[in-house]
Amino acid sequence: MSRAWDVVVIGAGSVGTPAAMCIAEKGLSVLCIDPGASSGQGSNKCAIGGIRATHSEPAKVRLCLDSLETFSGWRGAHGDDIAWVRGGYTYVAYDDEVEKLLKDMLPVQKAAGLDIGWLGPEGISSIVPGIRMDGLRGGTFSPGDGSASPMSSSSAFFRMAVSHGAEFRFRESVTGFESSGSGVTAVITDRGSYACGAVINCAGANAREIGAFLGQDIPVFPDLHEAGVTEPAARFFEPMVVDIRKAPGSSNYYFYQHETGQVVFCITPDPPILGTYREETSGFLPLVARRMVDLYPRLANLKVRRTWRGCYPQTPDGSPIVARMDPGNCYSAVGMCGQGFMLGPGVGALLSRMITGSLLPGDGEVLQALRPDRPWGGQEALK
Repeated sequence: MSRAWDVVVIGAGSVGTPAAMCIAEKGLSVLCIDPGASSGQGSNKCAIGGIRATHSEPAKVRLCLDSLETFSGWRGAHGDDIAWVRGGYTYVAYDDEVEKLLKDMLPVQKAAGLDIGWLGPEGISSIVPGIRMDGLRGGTFSPGDGSASPMSSSSAFFRMAVSHGAEFRFRESVTGFESSGSGVTAVITDRGSYACGAVINCAGANAREIGAFLGQDIPVFPDLHEAGVTEPAARFFEPMVVDIRKAPGSSNYYFYQHETGQVVFCITPDPPILGTYREETSGFLPLVARRMVDLYPRLANLKVRRTWRGCYPQTPDGSPIVARMDPGNCYSAVGMCGQGFMLGPGVGALLSRMITGSLLPGDGEVLQALRPDRPWGGQEALK
């Protein structure tokens, strides 16, 4: 144990890497530990790149608005091309139930600061030319949302963290902790021991295991989603398109056109597929292709280049846990429910304020909503 760190971050993924960056920017010494070979090698590299503040939970709206500010301004501020595109998000409605749900959420979303509105069928058709008009009621559109490259972003956040003095230990796995009456004093890995003043659990799909080392019962249970990408085509639509109608085998699906022209897509299995086994399946592509082509026939002739599978670390209500935990110098930022990439910079900035005691107005409301002892009866409608 050669030195003591102000903060040890466990996990160099979608949340841990921007957290290390934001905390190091505050002038604290930061060590980030991850079993992967580099940053973003867990769930982050399985993300399809969508970044939205369009949520039904105000706390998530606010965190993602902060994230959008980071993503959208990154190239101008730092010079890195992270493939940011502000294409917006549209949630489309083809039945009474979805239309009512989307319209009922609008006042809550607007009150949380989201720029969003309702478009009729012609309005949706103007931003997604060629979408199936039969039965289309309209949909919401949030023009400030967009997309970026998860791997390029992770690399950029990593470089910025290092430039501010953060250090990273890759290919190391946490095996335990040393503690005293005041809290954790060191993080133990399979390769060493690191003294610390505080520790943050940003371990994604492994968050529950890390919490158990500390005597914490963290309700995070990964399930599996599959995604794919097509060959490139000339740009023919701008927003991420999300259809939340349930159908046999799936509860929703979504797709957008990347800046390269490739269409990237994903589906939410129903019932959920629990676990962390990340080999893709033969059933995914026929399931999602039927739904996508039915909604948007112009996709029919695109060839799929590859598919993959990733973990969504789920909480019972579809919202993350961001909190100070027992013992008192421990923090958790876990259970992102597949939205760690879009939440990461906002959560990282919030953690930096928590660690340094510099919370902003509104942070208390976010932390209250995302506390680990909250009632688990609800459900984030747009998870």
